Amino acid sequence: MPTLTALAGTATAAFSAAVLVAPAALLVPCGLDVTASSRALVRMVCARDVVLGVALATAPAGRLRRRAVAGRVAADLTDAAALAVALAGERRRGLVSASAAVWGLVCLTAGVLDERAGR
Repeated sequence: MPTLTALAGTATAAFSAAVLVAPAALLVPCGLDVTASSRALVRMVCARDVVLGVALATAPAGRLRRRAVAGRVAADLTDAAALAVALAGERRRGLVSASAAVWGLVCLTAGVLDERAGR
C-alpha cells in the first residue's frame, strides 16, 4: 500500500497538472480574470507544484521525504499568504487563501503520520 505522503503527492501532482492544462479551472473560481498573464502565472505555479507532488510521491522515507514535505508545505503556505495579500478586499480572499493552505496542511499531516508509523 502506498504511503500517505505518496498519495498526497500524487493528488497534488494530478490536480496541478490538470490546472496547468486548463488554468481557467483555477482562475474563474478565484474570481480572477482569465488573461494571458494570469494563465502564465498559474501555469508557473502549477509546474512547480507538479514537481513538488512527484517529489512527495517518489521520495524514500527519511530525510529526502521530510525535505520534500517541507518544500511542499513552504510553497503552499507562501501561496496562501501571497494570495491573501493580492486578494485584499476581494470576496473570495479567505476561501482562496485557505484552499492553498489546506494543500500544505494535508501534505504535512501525511508526512507526520508516515513518520510516526515508520513508513
